[in-house]
Amino acid sequence: MTPMAVDIRWQDVLDIAIIALILYRLLLLLVDTRAMQLVKGMMVLAVAALLAKVAHLEALSWVVGKLMGVLLFTIPVIFQPELRRLLEELGRGNIWRRRLVQERAESFADEVLRALIHLQSRRIGALLVLQRETGLRDVWRSGVKLDAEITQEVIVSIFWPGTPLHDGAAVFDREKILAAACYLPLSDTVNLSRACGTRHRAALGVSEVSDALAVVVSEERGEISLATNGHLARDLKEAQLRKMLLVYFSNEQETMPFFEKVKRLFSSPKPQGEAHEKKQ
Repeated sequence: MTPMAVDIRWQDVLDIAIIALILYRLLLLLVDTRAMQLVKGMMVLAVAALLAKVAHLEALSWVVGKLMGVLLFTIPVIFQPELRRLLEELGRGNIWRRRLVQERAESFADEVLRALIHLQSRRIGALLVLQRETGLRDVWRSGVKLDAEITQEVIVSIFWPGTPLHDGAAVFDREKILAAACYLPLSDTVNLSRACGTRHRAALGVSEVSDALAVVVSEERGEISLATNGHLARDLKEAQLRKMLLVYFSNEQETMPFFEKVKRLFSSPKPQGEAHEKKQ
């Protein structure tokens, strides 16, 4: 029996190439988001379903099929913020770009930096949490949801004494201010200096349970500190803060781990916070 010839037209090749390009660009938009973790989980389930079918594992195939069906209904609910952002990026034409525009990253970094310097100069306490890959939904749901633009005026107004939102943490992502007046888990470390208050302990706490960055403005000493990966760097300078914020808002994908890059930003000169902690 002669095998049937397959007639492939150039339109078919073009069609497949366009679909592949669109899927590739959509996946790039999901990089470094919680939704990307869901995509990886879906791929694992798909592989498990394929292996179960090949091995004729009927029970496992049934369970995986039911899980896939449930996920299709829960994805729009759980990842509503990510899906909305994805549609916004599509509307702005950002599907053809992998990274945030450098000008936008610099704008966000400058807005946050100006707000920090303004709060520092007036000895106004503040706690900013910069969300990364680990979702902080439980944290920002404990406060007041904002979805506000990242501007100096909004940040200063949040922490201004006497305002309803000044007591607690403000949670950011790389696009907006998610919420304010949020509660954070406190660190149990015994090596923290007595000069550090509840804000510093809360900043360390959230950095211990997630990959978030936490920036603290001390109202007692007027210094700015950074908590990351369970470590605290104190009395940071303006240039160091701007570099760190640019790394965060640029969302650059590099071979060097993010925490290692942030650490090197403060390695020369050595942060006073690290030197202080070693004396304890």
